[in-house]
Amino acid sequence: MTESAAMEIRHHTVSAGGLRTHVAEAGPVDGPPVLLLHGFPECWYSWRRQLPALAQAGFRAIAPDLRGYNLSDKPGRIDDYAPDKLAGDVVSLANALGYKRLDVVGHDWGGAVAWLTAAFPATRHVVRRLIVLNAPHPALFVSQLDWAQVRRSWYMLFFQLPHLPEWLLSRKDWAFLRKIFAHTRALRQNVTDADFAVYRQALSQPGALTATINYYRAALRQNPLLLPKLVEPVEAETLLIWGERDAALGRGLTEGLSQMVPRLRIEYLPAGHFVQLEQPDEVNRLVIDALSQPLRIPTVN
Repeated sequence: MTESAAMEIRHHTVSAGGLRTHVAEAGPVDGPPVLLLHGFPECWYSWRRQLPALAQAGFRAIAPDLRGYNLSDKPGRIDDYAPDKLAGDVVSLANALGYKRLDVVGHDWGGAVAWLTAAFPATRHVVRRLIVLNAPHPALFVSQLDWAQVRRSWYMLFFQLPHLPEWLLSRKDWAFLRKIFAHTRALRQNVTDADFAVYRQALSQPGALTATINYYRAALRQNPLLLPKLVEPVEAETLLIWGERDAALGRGLTEGLSQMVPRLRIEYLPAGHFVQLEQPDEVNRLVIDALSQPLRIPTVN
């Protein structure tokens, strides 16, 4: 395969875990696999600046549309988006692509899925290294939730309502969605009208908007207070990249992780929530550097 062919982003559909999952891939087929999990309200396109960089560095970069998003299947029940099903999708997709283990990178909801995959006893085996961007560990988020963060996370409660969130997000030609991608100057500079059109088209797919909001509905339908009892410490080497100007998720959510994530390193960047879009070069440098280091075997006491 030529270098230009390896850099090309290729699209295909994978049958995994009873779902059809749309996948964008770049890089040599024999390169170390890196799974990139996007968040709300995006799709595989969230990683458009990371896919070529990882491919050029010799990795096999794999960016799926998560269940419910864009061109992937969209199960109709709220319970279809429960945390255990989302983590199970990672294992199913890895197996369908022929990988027993891979490095997992996640942002926002994709970061939550990455955390859970690395922490649930039934799925943790598939995660070799873990990199999370602006997503708190879900168990820590639940156990340390305070009123300041509740105010920041008002939308999570709003999304529990039927129909109204879908109407608000899509009204006036998706004006609220556009507002999400205009929160900081760096974000406005890095999300063009053409980029926004991709996100709008992805959420306009039949059933997609309700499916993406069902992530939030499912998260609260199951008693979230039980989550800390369902997870184990993350064994994988973990890098947490955090944009300090995140208006929805405070920096305090990065504290107190040492018991849950003993092999953790945190890097703070002067960016907002969509750190991989606002600071793509620095995120690429941190991610590639972390993935290029020799894998350390944890010491057994």
